[in-house]
Amino acid sequence: MYGADGIGEEEPLFRPYAVTGGRSEPRYHLAMETLISSMSIPDDEMAMLTPEQEAIMQLCRSFRSVAEISALLRVPLGVARVLVADMSDEGLVRLHQPRLSQGQPDLNMLERVLSGLRRL
Repeated sequence: MYGADGIGEEEPLFRPYAVTGGRSEPRYHLAMETLISSMSIPDDEMAMLTPEQEAIMQLCRSFRSVAEISALLRVPLGVARVLVADMSDEGLVRLHQPRLSQGQPDLNMLERVLSGLRRL
């Protein structure tokens, strides 16, 4: 069950395969350090979201990594990846994929991920 802040308070009352339709991998590669932000949607559309989608929308009002979403919702990383990828396809969230230049990770992105992990 999720609290008002979208964070799981207890163990989820669903089985991961039920939430993802039996899929354990998203349709495309989604790195665990990918940052996610939620889009603004009308209230009538918000009312049609699943509890998991609503929780992700709440969490991603500020940038969150896929790994953070997984940890905060207490769902396996594969489930978080599938949910986030599906939500991106529906236009509910925006993906901020890390850009690698010459094989080196973006230090700014790594600092944001590290900061987010420390908050956990």
